[in-house]
Order: sequence, then structure tokens, then C-alpha cells
Amino acid sequence: MKNTPRSNLKMIVGIFGLIAVFTSAIAMAGQYSSKMSNNKDIVDTAIEAKSFSTLLTAVKQAGLVDALRGQGPYTLFAPTDEAFAKIPKDKLQALLKNKEALTAVLTYHVIPANVTADKVMTLTSAKTLQGQSISIDTSNGVKVNDANVIKADVMASNGVIHVIDQVIMPN
Repeated sequence: MKNTPRSNLKMIVGIFGLIAVFTSAIAMAGQYSSKMSNNKDIVDTAIEAKSFSTLLTAVKQAGLVDALRGQGPYTLFAPTDEAFAKIPKDKLQALLKNKEALTAVLTYHVIPANVTADKVMTLTSAKTLQGQSISIDTSNGVKVNDANVIKADVMASNGVIHVIDQVIMPN
């Protein structure tokens, strides 16, 4: 590919676009996490946020509260209540009643490491506690499988939460 002023300009515009999207995500996370205390674990941080009641109910149903209060470090890609609302009610209720399937879905949202936004930007995939890998795409914002990261780097004492707009499902 020949370096022309037009191709250089397109590349620069693309880079600035990516920087703008990522900077916006970091700014939103800063506003979000400023309300959070870094001495709270992932569970308490999620409780304080007041937008993860369905996720917290699922974590309790699966018996994972103590695990997510553990030493970690963990990275939780946390679906909001709105993300869970996208799942048909009957399917969500069935999932909440099936502890094995629920545990698989929830642990698919957790990476057993502290993966902050700057590290996420260098990855194309990451292995989850469930055992399968999630795909990470940073070409247009940040996507984890088909979910968009809408808030990044909500810090907790035992890891980090990245808020996502969809529940991601293992294969």
C-alpha cells in the first residue's frame, strides 16, 4: 500500500477515533468508579452500583458469592440489569433454576486475572474461569464476544469490573 497524504489521513483519523472511544470509556469509568470505594470486593462494588441486581441474584443462586469475594484477582465482565432483560423471561428463569448451567454462564464472565482496560486493548481473547475463551475486539470500541463494554475499570479490592450491555454465553 502506497503512503499517500489521503491514506495517512485516514489512518490518523482512525487512530484518533479509537483514542476518542477509549478515552470516553475511561472517563465514564472514572465517573462511575469515583462513587466506588477501592476497599470493597467485586460483590460489594456491584451491590453499591445498584445496576446489577439480576447478576447478583444469579451469583447467589449459583453459590458464587464467596468465590467473588475471594482474594482474586478477578476481572468481571458484568452485564447490567438491562442486559439480563434482553433474555426472554422464560429462558432467564430456566437458567436461574439450573445451577450447573448458571455457574457455567457466570464463570464465563470472569477472567482469573486483573485485566484493566489498558491490558484489554492488547488482547484478542482471554480464557475465563469457565474454561472457554472470550473474544475481544477493540477495532470499534471494546467488544467482548457480542457485548459492548460500556464502562471500564470499575476498581474493586480483588479485581476490576468492566460493565457490558449483554449477557455472553459459552458455546
